[in-house]
Amino acid sequence: MPERKILIITNRVPYPLSDGGNLAMNTMIQGYHNAGWKVYLLSMNTSRHPLSQSKLASLFTNIYAFDWVDINNDIKPLNIIKNYLFSDWPEHAERFYKQEFEDKIISVAAAFKPDVVQIESVFLATYLPAINENSDALTVLRLHNIEYQIWQSLAKKRKTLKKIYLTKLYRRIRNFERAAWRDFDLLLPITEKDAQAVIRLEEVNDMVVAPFSIETDKIAQGKEEKWVGYHLGAMDWMPNQEGIRWFLENAWRKIRKVEPGFEFYFSGRNMPERFKKLQIAGVHCLGEVPSAEEFIADKKILIVPLWSSGGIRVKILEAMAAGKVVITTRAGIKGIEAKAGEHYLQVSTPDDFARAVKWCLDNKEAAIKMGDHARILMEEKYEQKTVMAHIINEMERLLGQTEQA
Repeated sequence: MPERKILIITNRVPYPLSDGGNLAMNTMIQGYHNAGWKVYLLSMNTSRHPLSQSKLASLFTNIYAFDWVDINNDIKPLNIIKNYLFSDWPEHAERFYKQEFEDKIISVAAAFKPDVVQIESVFLATYLPAINENSDALTVLRLHNIEYQIWQSLAKKRKTLKKIYLTKLYRRIRNFERAAWRDFDLLLPITEKDAQAVIRLEEVNDMVVAPFSIETDKIAQGKEEKWVGYHLGAMDWMPNQEGIRWFLENAWRKIRKVEPGFEFYFSGRNMPERFKKLQIAGVHCLGEVPSAEEFIADKKILIVPLWSSGGIRVKILEAMAAGKVVITTRAGIKGIEAKAGEHYLQVSTPDDFARAVKWCLDNKEAAIKMGDHARILMEEKYEQKTVMAHIINEMERLLGQTEQA
């Protein structure tokens, strides 16, 4: 089998490894590397998630190459208005389309000559024409979410002007997304449910379900865990913000009523100031923590109050692999092949959250067994070597067809 080369293009640098998106991208990068592929990572170093040049130079030193372009992707009200009035593209796609980044893609493709080009965000599909014009590579789109479904769900919860804007936005995203699905050679949806959503809407070239995978032997098992709750996630992602706000406003009082001593810790990148200023008994907002592993190591119960979702929740998979007890909603567990009551506790109301926390504290041995069952599930279904072998086998089949043509 020939040595393969892959160019992976991301709309932000996959660092720090403290939120699901970065972890999902990093796992794929390392998965190809571990399989013996030459991996060239090209990222936007965005103004919204900037990293210093010295930090960038220290990252991804084990792969073939890592390069980046500094990009200003600030959200500007005037640009949003112009986009709303005059464009057919969703604002996200316009904000991430930069000529200097396209020029860099073209130059890397010419020098590296990849067998595969993988895009890690549908909003980078704007670069596909340039890729096709300057490379014969197999083009792959990773679907972290079905984006329009998230924005559609958010639109339904809004009123007046914001509802009007979000409705138009999700429809643009839907049209943009569906066109992208048709144009790529291979789609890698992160869940079977997302794959079925694609199939219902479009006839695509090829598709392989590629769940977030874990090197399960590298997931640290908790030691001296405290029976407290925690949440960790990117807080510049609106569903996370809404979930935490709902949880603190609706569920927390009921939890403290049945378990007055229970504590809840939450952390994440770009934590809104309103959360940092909260003064609620038993609630601890830590902002962005230096080490996600250290943050979760001594905490037993992951709480994910998510109502708008797509893709797969990486933090839930990691928590299960570490034997944690997971309390989450139907939206939170979406895409994970886990059974309520066996691998996690499913909740939908404030009273459900209170009952779930009380059950954990009153039935610790049973809760520990639930965490053990979840860890075994991760080993059987989400081990990195197994997932990557499935993806690469399909890519080799498609590359073989191209080479024989």
